[in-house]
Parts: sequence; structure tokens; C-alpha cells
Amino acid sequence: MPVPRAGSPPVYLRAQRYIAERVTAALERLDPVKVREAVEVLRRAPEIFVYGAGRSGIISRAFAMRLVQTGLTAYVIGESVTPIVKKGDAVFIVSGQGESYSSIQTANIVRREGAELVVLTAKSSSKLAHTATVLLAIELPDDADRPRYAPLGTIFEAASLLLTDGLIAEMMGASGETEGSMRRRHAIIV
Repeated sequence: MPVPRAGSPPVYLRAQRYIAERVTAALERLDPVKVREAVEVLRRAPEIFVYGAGRSGIISRAFAMRLVQTGLTAYVIGESVTPIVKKGDAVFIVSGQGESYSSIQTANIVRREGAELVVLTAKSSSKLAHTATVLLAIELPDDADRPRYAPLGTIFEAASLLLTDGLIAEMMGASGETEGSMRRRHAIIV
């Protein structure tokens, strides 16, 4: 294991800084018009469904939780209590590469049923991206340090969490929600 040079920050701090800089840059490149379109699709839907596999699924679940706390009806696709998607609903899929079989199959079903589809991906040319009603593409240029400081989909996943939390802030402002009103809908953990 390499020994850090005297005075150089530890690896975890270098990684944190690397990730934070790239996430910030990626989110600043997002088209604000597309973000507003995504918010409107979600706000007008009678029911919202979220989907993602792996770590993208964890981000999706966190987003669904916040949607419910803002007073919207939201479900996680794949849970046993999730109803059927229908015309007029909105589905939000998070997929870094936009090529996973499960995400593409979900998107195909959503489109067949007539629901609107918001796709959050790092690949605007992916199969999944081409199915979107609204595409939120977090473009992530690669460099030599990424595999060491942010392996696999780390930057996309971190950016996705921050973006979905930002979408919640947009939705709160549009609907007059406050932290206090959201807290009343927060799950009670015993």
C-alpha cells in the first residue's frame, strides 16, 4: 500500500473532493428546462412510480420516500404492494448506463400503458434514454483518477441522490410544502 506524502490529504479526503467536484460540475451542466419539465410531469401525475436496480434502486427508494413526504402518492416498482401503472401516471427510472434489461423492460411497459416516463441516466444515447418523455442526462466525462477515487457508478449515484433531493426542493416550492408539513408525513420509527 502506498504511503501518503507528508502534508498530502488522506485518500478518503481526496476521493471526497474528487467526487464532490465532479458531481457539482455534472449537475451544473443539466438543462434547467428539462428539470422543470420533470417536476411538472411528477406534480401532475395522480401516482408516481420509481424504479432502479442496484445502487440506483437505493437512490430511487430514497426519492420515493421524499415524494410521499411532500404529500404525493409514490410507489417503488417491484414491491409487493405496488399497484399497476396506468395512463396519466408518472414513472421515474434511475439507471446509470441505461442499458439494464429490467429498466428497459419497465420503460416498455410504462410506455405501453400510456404513463409518462422520466429517465435519469448518465448515457443520453442509451436504449432507456430513447424511451423517455423527459430525459435527465447527467453527462460524466471520464479521467484517469475516476477508477481510484470513484469506482463504478459512484459519481452518477451521488449526483442522482443530490438531483432527486433538488427535485424535491423544486416541488416543495411549487406546492407550498415546508419541512414542517413534510415532517407530519414522515414515517414513525419505533
